[in-house]
Amino acid sequence: MKTLIRIPVGVSFIGLGIAGLVLPVLQGWLFLAIGALVLSPDIKFFAAIENHISTRFPRIGRALKRLKKRFPILEP
Repeated sequence: MKTLIRIPVGVSFIGLGIAGLVLPVLQGWLFLAIGALVLSPDIKFFAAIENHISTRFPRIGRALKRLKKRFPILEP
């Protein structure tokens, strides 16, 4: 059931991120990062990126773990 919610939400954030890269009003990189984080439990490409960032930058990895505890929809 979580997957049915996560995929449309993640795709919409990715769409906002792409629009934000062109429009000066939106922060495109922020929406792309949120979309990738939401889609990471379901899409292996985003999971690999998240894993790489977490191992390369431990502070960001710890912050991602806290964020996943706070928002259970981000957990697989």
